[in-house]
Amino acid sequence: MKTFEEKLDQYAELVVKVGLNIQEGQRLLIRSPIEAKDFTRKVMKYAYDNGCKHVFINWGDTETAKIHLENASEETLKDNTQQWDVDKYNSFAENNDALLHITGENPNAYAGVSPERLMWVQKDGGEKLQAFSKAQLNGDIHWAIAGVPTAGWAKSVFPEKSEEEAIEALWDAIFHTVRIDQEDPVAAWEEHGKALTEKVDYLNEKRFKTLHYKSEGTELSIDLHPDHLWIGGGHTSTFGTSYIPNLPTEEVFTTPHKNGVNGTVASKKPLSAMGNLIDNFSLTFEDGKVVDFSAEKGYETLEQLLNIDEGMKFLGEVALVPYDSPISNSGIIFNNTLYDENASCHLAIGTSITMSVKNVGHLKKEELEEIGVNQSRGHTDFMIGSADLDIVAETQDGEKVQLFKDGNWAI
Repeated sequence: MKTFEEKLDQYAELVVKVGLNIQEGQRLLIRSPIEAKDFTRKVMKYAYDNGCKHVFINWGDTETAKIHLENASEETLKDNTQQWDVDKYNSFAENNDALLHITGENPNAYAGVSPERLMWVQKDGGEKLQAFSKAQLNGDIHWAIAGVPTAGWAKSVFPEKSEEEAIEALWDAIFHTVRIDQEDPVAAWEEHGKALTEKVDYLNEKRFKTLHYKSEGTELSIDLHPDHLWIGGGHTSTFGTSYIPNLPTEEVFTTPHKNGVNGTVASKKPLSAMGNLIDNFSLTFEDGKVVDFSAEKGYETLEQLLNIDEGMKFLGEVALVPYDSPISNSGIIFNNTLYDENASCHLAIGTSITMSVKNVGHLKKEELEEIGVNQSRGHTDFMIGSADLDIVAETQDGEKVQLFKDGNWAI
């Protein structure tokens, strides 16, 4: 039986070796909540042990951020991202370095803050960091997201437990999702990667034209981009190395055609966005664009999310995840997109991941838009998978193939 410290060490090693796959001479930027300092230090040590040249850390604190959001002027919030931050991120992209985002913030951290003020900050950052975001989605850097429990997050997942018990339970759940509870986690990830690759190879061979979704509250058709590529498990950088951006990951994903989405889709899990939870919401699309929406909780936040820019009203990602998957079977709603999106088929509004379209990484924003690859300052995943979800895929010749039946792969 592994001790907690042994599991923590293996997790940090997994993040560095499998997720980031740090290369000799790369620099690493870690964005981390201050509550995750112990784990961040372990990652830092493993990064140096594996050839990292220099580790930089951006500490985050939602409580001080909330004070800023509530008290700074409108002018300040609309010009929130400073040039030195832009220069720093662009430098990492230009040098093919690495980025780790440690997620774990309280999903309700900014409850009570005006959604409009949150939108100003996100819109400003999205605009000024567009060059870096493009490089990241194109594979010009190694990047990964991994979770560490904080008190606020843990209590949102396990409200009936004490703070200490909730954190312990969330750690156990995270270790399970990233296969740390297996004897050899790295070997387990290699096997998992092979399984995802089989699905990717099948989908890329079939070259489906349209996916038709049907479940309670959902009747939606999505045209895939004619030059789409399915990706799953690991990514390959533009300089030929591999990395796994999401720990955990159960998805295979690709890019829809910007103007080829029609119908209504209903969410199946809460969405944590801009420090607030949005729940029981639906989006209606017409020729690719959101033309109507509803939400039982977080309506104003959803409204501001869609108003970041025009591109947030269109889809940028289609992801397939079986309902019968480790995270889904845990029965836990994590209130965190990294985990919940890997328990459920999901879509993303906002910018497309350009590496999932053939030979477009060099194109400018306007050129991408012209060929139907959505561009935006944002990218937000939301979960739509359920036990009653059916997906029928249609080929270029009109042949129909049952891809998902009752929430799971039918192939």
